[in-house]
Amino acid sequence: MIEVFAALALSTAAGMRIALPLLLIGLLYSDNLWANMPLLSQIPPRIVLGVLVSWSIAELFLSKGRLGQRVLQIVQLVCSPIVGAIVCISVARTATFPGWFTVLMGTLGGLIALVLQLVQVGWFYRLRGLPIWMIFVQDFLCVLLVLLAFDAPTQGGIIALLLLWLIIRSSSGWRRWYQAQARPSDRKNPRRYKQDPD
Repeated sequence: MIEVFAALALSTAAGMRIALPLLLIGLLYSDNLWANMPLLSQIPPRIVLGVLVSWSIAELFLSKGRLGQRVLQIVQLVCSPIVGAIVCISVARTATFPGWFTVLMGTLGGLIALVLQLVQVGWFYRLRGLPIWMIFVQDFLCVLLVLLAFDAPTQGGIIALLLLWLIIRSSSGWRRWYQAQARPSDRKNPRRYKQDPD
């Protein structure tokens, strides 16, 4: 059960940033976990480290501007489910779970990371760019969740579940806001008659 909480925390971190969680895992907890990572364990460590450091720096700097946020979101929408699945599979392999459970955890981790990214994209378009304080909170939570996943997995998993609940609540609020822009007769189809992109 502790491993499930750790996987939840890591997949939530992967839903916020792509390279930063992998870089922290590689630098701080690389003993058994890195050898069990699909794809990344097959690439020479120097190349992986160089790419992760470069992309982590890009994430930290590009996320502070609106254009950079838009570029990052495109990449993160594609890559975050893959990274979420990779970290969950590596935790499951390290814990020597059966194959079907490893696949289940990988799928769940990828879905959690994807849901986090989709809600972030929705808020980006609603707010016309995420405020800088929200970006710093994301960076802090990403690092915190990775550290807690290994040092206090139960607390990390609980924080991840709370964040997931909060994001689902905020996405329903975002949906209500979007529908409220339409005429009362078009609430079920708020895009009808719209000319401009949302």
